[in-house]
Amino acid sequence: MTDKNRKDNQGNILRKGESQRKNNSYQFRYYDMHNKRQAVYAPTLKELRQKEAEIDRQMQYGVDYTAGQISVDKLVQRYLGLKQGVRKQTMAWYDAILKARRQDRFFRRQINSIKTSDVKQWFIQLHKEGLSYSTLNGLKSILNPAFQMAYEEDAIRKNPCNFKLADTISNDKKTKFALSDEQQRQWLDFIKNDSVYAGYYDMYVVLLGTGLRVAEFCGLTRQDLDFKERKIKIDHQLLHIAGQGYSISEPKTASGVRYIPMTDEVYNSLRNALSSRSNVAKEAFINGYSGFVFVNQNGNPYDKDYIGKLTRRILNKYNGIHAEKLPAITPHILRHTFCSNMANAGMDVKTLQYIMGHSKVSVTLEVYTHLSYERAATEMAKVVDFQSAAKAKLAQ
Repeated sequence: MTDKNRKDNQGNILRKGESQRKNNSYQFRYYDMHNKRQAVYAPTLKELRQKEAEIDRQMQYGVDYTAGQISVDKLVQRYLGLKQGVRKQTMAWYDAILKARRQDRFFRRQINSIKTSDVKQWFIQLHKEGLSYSTLNGLKSILNPAFQMAYEEDAIRKNPCNFKLADTISNDKKTKFALSDEQQRQWLDFIKNDSVYAGYYDMYVVLLGTGLRVAEFCGLTRQDLDFKERKIKIDHQLLHIAGQGYSISEPKTASGVRYIPMTDEVYNSLRNALSSRSNVAKEAFINGYSGFVFVNQNGNPYDKDYIGKLTRRILNKYNGIHAEKLPAITPHILRHTFCSNMANAGMDVKTLQYIMGHSKVSVTLEVYTHLSYERAATEMAKVVDFQSAAKAKLAQ
């Protein structure tokens, strides 16, 4: 709306709320959604009207939001835009989940039209299409707080995601397992003697002999290795996000900062790795870190996805030529196997929690709930021997 009687000093007709100030800059006054008087300023009329257009967009968006008339997609964007201190890896995980689902009709629906039964039916359909319980639970972990925010701000009458996923979808999460001693030997021996994968032998010795998270392993540098004291310092991890490249971040939890002792096997493999990378032409520098221990022929460090794919290729080759197959080995299974090995060897739970970098002892204790029969038999034999010795002493 314009007022033909109001113009600036260049003859431009001013709209309602616009005015030119004494210093020739411009002002726009308006009422916000709470009916409070507001003002914005700009040096030119063009810039002022750009601000007006943004204000109009935000006002309309705000009205739509309070009326529950924005899409689920826009609600999620609003929620994630308000989250602070989210790790890059976590945000990349959010983005990956949402990117795969943004074309779904559910994400285009207005939030005030969504009922709990709608969410449940959508999850059931996604599960039928092949999405795992873990993936659906990750999706719900984004939707639930987003809808809760809308509920608390009176944009909707009820949070439709406020339910337990396990009551709707059966938890098909696979139970973690540890490789037996024989399976560990078969795995390492195969890699060591294979013409294609022998160059990765030391890498798998270190993964299996330290229990490192893959991102921690990828971030290892020369400076983290103390060969004199035979220990490895863990205080960072290396991430690689598609479209963004490499970055260094803190460990997954505060408990992730720790030292891990080197076994003889790990010591030798780390020495071998440093020796084999001596011909690297160009060092990678990432957020001030360089001298990465495990690198490709271009001098770039391996990343989590690469090691995951490499492990699958090795496993497929092994199982393709052996009658007795190895189970579904992943880098995390190697970490879990290390943890089980330490528990089977009698390491106390608090020490193991420290070495694994677990934030909660309950995570470490899960290992002790499925130790091998051999460990159980050994421990029971110790008790029986102790009881027998005590009875014999009493009989004397």
